[in-house]
Order: sequence, then structure tokens, then C-alpha cells
Amino acid sequence: MTSRKTAFILANADHGTMIVNRLDFNRNESASLSYGVGYSLLEEGCYDPNDVRCLKSILSVLRQLRGDGIMALDVGANIGVHTLEWARHMTGWGSVLAVEAQERIFYALAGNIALNNCFNATALNIAMADTVTRMKIPQPDYTLPGSFGSLELQPRAESEFIGQEIRYDDAAMVEIETRTIDSLALGRLDLLKIDVEGMEMAVLHGARTMITRHRPVLFIEHIKLDFGALEAFIDLEQYQMINVGMNMIAYHRDDPIASYL
Repeated sequence: MTSRKTAFILANADHGTMIVNRLDFNRNESASLSYGVGYSLLEEGCYDPNDVRCLKSILSVLRQLRGDGIMALDVGANIGVHTLEWARHMTGWGSVLAVEAQERIFYALAGNIALNNCFNATALNIAMADTVTRMKIPQPDYTLPGSFGSLELQPRAESEFIGQEIRYDDAAMVEIETRTIDSLALGRLDLLKIDVEGMEMAVLHGARTMITRHRPVLFIEHIKLDFGALEAFIDLEQYQMINVGMNMIAYHRDDPIASYL
């Protein structure tokens, strides 16, 4: 019998029982640190607890201001830390739509939603962008160490090394559907989190109609995007910005949530 490595395991984390890849880490020798969603869950029992608390608080305020039926969109959901936390928190009054482009990571995300009985959460295996089409994305080796949440679907001039070499030639990639947030035709959008490793601006441009119509609170990772372009977009939509570490919270300037942030 040919041996095969056990990469995905079950772990009891603060966020619930979760399917986690135990090899989801990269070691930065120069900084003497390791990082990755899986690494944090297995070594610390949680991932981004400050962001989790912050966003759950925002969801509670949004319910207070906008009523039940809150819709939160988790773009770049990975294995679902935020999705699980939001869904559990909003039981009975809100729902979550989680989007993850990496097929194997998506399987873990969907499994985690099922394992934790999050009946108010749905997951999609697509990539979000500024057009409805198809694109090719790279495939890391999930049986080797790598920070899979750091994978860039499109190569950048200074692409991050995730712990293993990533190939962007056609033969090494797989095709996936891309959608815009506008094309999802959601009846409501209250919170939009975007963590897509450099494609954040494309996702925002594909969400312009929904942002203008529903004025969701935005939570965007900004370490791999053109910050000037982000500021211009935020200003055009008449939003205000607050920097929170690697992320940014933005809200419409007329949104009463401003007094809570």
C-alpha cells in the first residue's frame, strides 16, 4: 500500500471543533516566527481573537441599528474562523455567506460549518473579482508546509513566499469560476470582510452597486494592495476609514455606527 500523509485533522479550538491542516504554516527565519491559520489554531487555540471580538461587536451594533436579518459576507473565508464565530453569534437573527477559492480549503470550510451546526451559514467555492468569468489559480501542495491563507491567486511583483514554491504556469493551475459581489444579487449586505491577498480592489470594484445601495461596514486587509487606490475608492463612496493593524474598517460617513467605533 502506498503511504499518504495525513494533513487535515480535527482540532478542538476556541472557535469550535475544526478541520485544520496541521501543515498550514510558514516559518520566517529572519523574524524567528511561524504563522498561518492552522499554526495559530494548533499552537494558540485561536486565530485573530481581537479581530473576532471586534467584528462580533460590530455585528451586534448593526443588529441594533438595522434590525434582524443581518447579512455578513466573508470573502476569503479560509477554513471559517470568522464564519463560525459570526454564524454562532447571529443565531436567530443573521446569516453568513462565506467564499473560498481554494478547493481543498473550501472542503474544510464547508466541513467546519457542518460540524458546528451553523445552519445560518452558506459557503461558495468561487473567486470574487470585478468580472463574472473564469480564471486559473495556482494549487499549493497541501501535504507540505505552507501558509495557505497567504496564497496569492494572481502573481504579484513581490509575491509572498508562503513556505513552498508556487507555480503560475497554465499546466500547474486549475480553472475556477469568478463572480462579482453585485452578481450575487443579495437582498441585503451589512458587513463585508475581504481578505484575498492582493485582489481586494477587484472585489471592491465588483461590489460597487451593493456598497452604494446597502452601505455595509467594510473590513479589508490592506497589506498587499495599493493603499492610494483604496483611499480613492473609499472617498468616492463617501466612506470613512479606521486603520486596525493589517486591516481597515470603513463605514459610510452618514452611518450612525460611527459613534460606536
